[in-house]
Formats: sequence, C-alpha cells, structure tokens
Amino acid sequence: MLRTARLVLRPHRRADFDAVVALWSDPEVTRFIGAKPATAQECWYRLMRYLGMWPMLGFGYWAVCAADGGAYLGEVGFADFKRGLGPCFDGAPEAGWGVATAAAGRGIATEAMRAAQAWLDEAFAGPRCVCMIEPANMGSVRVALKLGYRRLGEGSYGATAVTLFERPACGAA
Repeated sequence: MLRTARLVLRPHRRADFDAVVALWSDPEVTRFIGAKPATAQECWYRLMRYLGMWPMLGFGYWAVCAADGGAYLGEVGFADFKRGLGPCFDGAPEAGWGVATAAAGRGIATEAMRAAQAWLDEAFAGPRCVCMIEPANMGSVRVALKLGYRRLGEGSYGATAVTLFERPACGAA
C-alpha cells in the first residue's frame, strides 16, 4: 500500500469489481484506451490480470482511492503485456494509468504515478520504463512528461497509432 497527501494506492480486491466496471465502461475514460467501453466480462478479466501480475512479475497495478473516504478514483501501475512492439519497448515495465472522469484534471494520475514510480525505483533499482499513448490524448502525454518520460518513437498497436515513451533507468544518460 502506498500513500500520498490525497491518495491511497492499494491492492485490488474482488469487492472492486463494480468500481472497475464503472471506470472502464465510461466512454470518456476509454476514448483513448481501447476506443470503446469495456463490458463487465472484460472488466472481470482486467481485475484478474491485476491480481495475477503481482505474484508473476513482482509489480502490477494499484487501485487509487481518495485518502478521505476511500472513493475509487482509478488505477495506476506497471505491467508486461507482451505487446510485440519490438525490443525498444518490450521487456521493460510498461506504465499505465486510468482515472475516473469525475477525478480527471485534478492531478490524480500524476500524483499516483509519482508514488508508484518511486516504489518501482526502490524495489527494482530504478529500471527503464515505457508507456504508449495515443497522440490525441494530451492529458496523458502531459502526465508522462511530468514523470520524466521522453518520446521514443511512433508506432501502432492494432489499428491505433501510438506514441511510445520511455523513462531511462535511474542514472542513465
């Protein structure tokens, strides 16, 4: 569990299912992440992936909740999705974040990801990390830049154009 001034980042649990469905079935949240709202079944699979990442990889995603009251605000973390985007991307922890529409624009993603990134740096000696963002998703591009990610190149994931970003390993030039 991680804490910031406004947030608690905690492991996902079965009781989060309805909140996960609410988050990922929101067309505003998924506009730049998959381009379509998720079904309840897809959200169940997502929750199962979150729970499985930790024992398999030693890292994963946290549920982001308000420190005052515990409202479910979103999710942040790291994964290895085996996307097949090439050696410049695959194999590094891939950062990701998603914040509920009601919490968007308040710095929640940046605050939560700073805490998650600090944890990853301590747990894994500051590894190189990557992320991919649709170019039109300027909010997420701003978050990535605030976190120290830099543009790596352009690519596509399925039929979607994406910009690839990397955050160099701690101490790397």
